[in-house]
Amino acid sequence: MLDDPVLEPARRDAVIRTPRRRRHEAGAAAALGRVSTVSVLVVLCVAMVAPLVWMVLTSLRPGNTVFDGPLIPSSVTGAAYRRAWQEISFGTHFLNSLGITAVTVAVVVALSAVAGYAFAKLRFRFRQVIFFGLLTTLMMPAPALIIPVFQMLRTLHLVDTRFGLVLVYVATSLPFAVFLMRAFFSTLPDELIDAARVDGAGELRLFWQVMLPLAWPGLATVVIFQFLQTWNEFLFANTIIQTPENLPLQPMLYSLVGQYSTNWPVLTAALTMSVVPIIAVYVRMQRRFVAGMTLGAVQH
Repeated sequence: MLDDPVLEPARRDAVIRTPRRRRHEAGAAAALGRVSTVSVLVVLCVAMVAPLVWMVLTSLRPGNTVFDGPLIPSSVTGAAYRRAWQEISFGTHFLNSLGITAVTVAVVVALSAVAGYAFAKLRFRFRQVIFFGLLTTLMMPAPALIIPVFQMLRTLHLVDTRFGLVLVYVATSLPFAVFLMRAFFSTLPDELIDAARVDGAGELRLFWQVMLPLAWPGLATVVIFQFLQTWNEFLFANTIIQTPENLPLQPMLYSLVGQYSTNWPVLTAALTMSVVPIIAVYVRMQRRFVAGMTLGAVQH
């Protein structure tokens, strides 16, 4: 059957318009997906940032306007910060927390890097058994360990000492850090190790000069997680340390919560000052999170 000369242009236009319509529909769907994603992210960001904003604003307002006044205070005062610094000797306990956290982070990072490399790249007997035995300790909740840990420290005469508290922090944090570093070292190519060994590098030199510089993203992750965990830890610190002057910051912050009433500007001012080191460490270390530093180091 011959084509109708009248319908032929219409058919040709329909064929041309169909891909354009599909591209338009695909573009509209992609735009709708982006809008939905951005909307969800905005809601999540607001939900996470709102408590921090409230905390900072409450620390700057007079005490009688905490729940009755507007969200943004009409008058700003820093009296709560001065009072928080004086009431709980904030500087002393801040230094206590800083020292305990710094030592804990340094020990955990050093031990987890060595152990993670050994579990990932070395071959020795019972490697998997030891590693899975280490991971089983992650299943123990912290409250279940309070009594045996306290009894052990009392036997070793380490109760009410910051050294004993650091030992507890290292012992409870090391399994997760080793697990994290082992996973990171496993992503590094074995060809780098083989090339270093061909060049005559020993195991210690291979670890220190070849593998460890490539592990900075993993080390930064351990630093951030460990700093956050140790700085905010409350249960062990409040149980092991009994002398008020040796307490880290978190138990002292809890002392600002009253039984019948709480001075919210003073409490939020102390909390605001306490989160500054966490923010500083995260901002300083976040660039190290970018993985793939070895991308292209080995040509396959």
